[in-house]
Amino acid sequence: MNEQRIMLRGRPRVPLQALLLGASAGGVEALLQLLVDLPPSYRLPVVCLLHQPDRNDSLLADLFARRLQLQVKEAADKEYLRGGVVYVAPAGYHLSIEADRSFSLSREEPRHFSRPSIDILFESAADAYGARLAAALLTGANEDGAAGLLAIQRAGGLTLVQDPADAQVPTMPEAALALLQPDFLLPLTAMRLLLAELDAPPC
Repeated sequence: MNEQRIMLRGRPRVPLQALLLGASAGGVEALLQLLVDLPPSYRLPVVCLLHQPDRNDSLLADLFARRLQLQVKEAADKEYLRGGVVYVAPAGYHLSIEADRSFSLSREEPRHFSRPSIDILFESAADAYGARLAAALLTGANEDGAAGLLAIQRAGGLTLVQDPADAQVPTMPEAALALLQPDFLLPLTAMRLLLAELDAPPC
């Protein structure tokens, strides 16, 4: 049986089922720029992980909800991912995606001095989604996310990296480029157009 395909920038690939975005320093502005034009009909769940202080009063989801057309909420433990929702990783917890496509929160030790860790989210999602996953690593001041993005690539997923020259802080995208050649290396203005294409229906 032939598997359904989509065409993405002239390349055939399996349809995507989730989009992950990881960022640190400069990430609020970068994420808003990428997501502001996505319509309420966007099919994919979007999971945003931004390094933030370990406290209980994060206002990130509220900020995004005021600016985006998509529904926005903070990811909750045991919650199943739904299309057309932007999920924001809560402060102070690692966020993972289980094989049944639900979230899992944990208080394990920080990785790359970060909790939540982009690596942990990306690596767990690579196991859960395989080739049906897209992930982008954006501006940031440490190396978190590079190993996770490599895991996604090895699982057949689609990898995107913000051009370091376009990033407010280039350390994070540079760390990714030291480990892998992503499918797309783009400034935010081009990446936001590509995100709209990721929602393409199967051929």
